[in-house]
Amino acid sequence: MTNEVNAAERSKAAGTQLLRLMRMAEAQPPLRTAVVHPVDALSLTGAVEAARRGLIDPILIGPIARIRSAAQAAGLDLQGLELIDVEHSHQAAARACELAARGEAAAIMKGALHTDELLEAVVAGHSGLRTDRRMSHVFVLDVPSYPRPLLVSDAALNVAPDLATKRDIVQNAIDCAHAMDIAEPKVAILSAVETVNPKMISTLDAAALCKMADRGQIVGGVLDGPLAFDNAISLEAAEAKGIKSPVAGRADILIVPDIESGNMLAKQLFYLSNAQSAGIIMGARVPIILTSRADPEASRLASCALAILVSQHKPGKYLR
Repeated sequence: MTNEVNAAERSKAAGTQLLRLMRMAEAQPPLRTAVVHPVDALSLTGAVEAARRGLIDPILIGPIARIRSAAQAAGLDLQGLELIDVEHSHQAAARACELAARGEAAAIMKGALHTDELLEAVVAGHSGLRTDRRMSHVFVLDVPSYPRPLLVSDAALNVAPDLATKRDIVQNAIDCAHAMDIAEPKVAILSAVETVNPKMISTLDAAALCKMADRGQIVGGVLDGPLAFDNAISLEAAEAKGIKSPVAGRADILIVPDIESGNMLAKQLFYLSNAQSAGIIMGARVPIILTSRADPEASRLASCALAILVSQHKPGKYLR
């Protein structure tokens, strides 16, 4: 009976953190968003529904014939939406960057093209969107069994980040948390163990990142690491191992060692813990809404809401 009650409570709680993002963004005007190559039903439906909810004011960029065909197949009405006709996805990505660089779009949204293709246009030297900070992806996870939003980075963009890249990943995640009104996020730098081991680079990086925070090279959050996953999210696990830390068991942000561990962690939470997510790329001059074709509508809408909050947040120390 207890298990049934717990399952019912988790089901009732599912999505509450994403709804919080939506409510925070409700009072803001729609975000002018360049939607790149929305030529299939899934990506186009996400953009049109976000527009209907008042989250974005979309500019649909791609081959117009294919966009209209996708709209017809999905039963979508494009009346009143701006369309820009280009021949292919490369041109769509480049045009979106041009609009963002000129201030004519406040965000970029990925449509039906590969992430690498979109980001190649963003990081190009002439795009006008690069900063002195490395771009990184942030998942905002709604895990029914966890009492607060859980940010995971970087599980989608940087494959094997070095220490300098990890510094930017941490700062980007802190900035994202600030945009969500988390004033001083607790940041757990993850590894397989909670002690420094010279044979495990992730533990050395974790220790270095914590010292960088002490010296003001990372600002706005409370860092601790290395921490194993259980110690980061469970007070009981931390206490059992005698770990005394303001972060252990209370983490708002999990920084993973590499993309493989991050991707596996996020997907395990999706499929085994019924987690829902929003996703965004930080570190460029505008937020980049990055969702998967498999993401449900709630994730797409929450990602747009997150982009609104990030676009209004003043950038951190390193973003110039």
